[in-house]
Amino acid sequence: MYDFKISASDTATMYRDLASALEGLTAGETDAVANMANAAALMWETLPDLNWAGFYRNLGGELVVGPFQGRPACIRIAFGSGVCGVAAETLQVQRVADVNAFASHIACDSASASELVVPIIRNGELLGVLDLDSPRKGRFTAEDEAGCIKLAEILARIL
Repeated sequence: MYDFKISASDTATMYRDLASALEGLTAGETDAVANMANAAALMWETLPDLNWAGFYRNLGGELVVGPFQGRPACIRIAFGSGVCGVAAETLQVQRVADVNAFASHIACDSASASELVVPIIRNGELLGVLDLDSPRKGRFTAEDEAGCIKLAEILARIL
């Protein structure tokens, strides 16, 4: 049993510690689903003000829900549709302060107010996306984005 208690006085240190914990938690494990499941649980336990933390996998050019923590989610998302689909199509991070102002937002959970989606890319190929939702508008900052990009880089190596 793992008991990670990550807390820090600043966001950068928290993400550094979160990345270190993720590296340790996944060391030697080759199963992608197991690694995504533990990563989602670790983020859920560490990051404040979330109502969803998890993954959508790229399966045949469509995003399919993967391991997550939170309420039930949309199962399939087309590239270009919603925040996750736009991140998948453009291979660009999407940090949305108000999802209701995002033209193609998909309301899987009506409580979500802001979202951060980071593509997970290896050798130019999209493996999936890391998706964080919050019930608080403007929850995600540039520091959250940088920290999650680092997490996605770790995941790209192990998925």
